[in-house]
Amino acid sequence: MTIDTWKETLVEQNVNYIVDIKGKLLIIENVPARVCLETA
Repeated sequence: MTIDTWKETLVEQNVNYIVDIKGKLLIIENVPARVCLETA
C-alpha cells in the first residue's frame, strides 16, 4: 500500500484578478488570496 503525500505551503498575498467579459477585460487589483508556493 502506498500513500501519496502532497506538500502545500500557502501564503497570504494580494493578487490581480483579470476577467474577460464579452471581449472586455475587467481588472481587479489587490485581491487577498492564499497562494501555493509549490505551484505558483
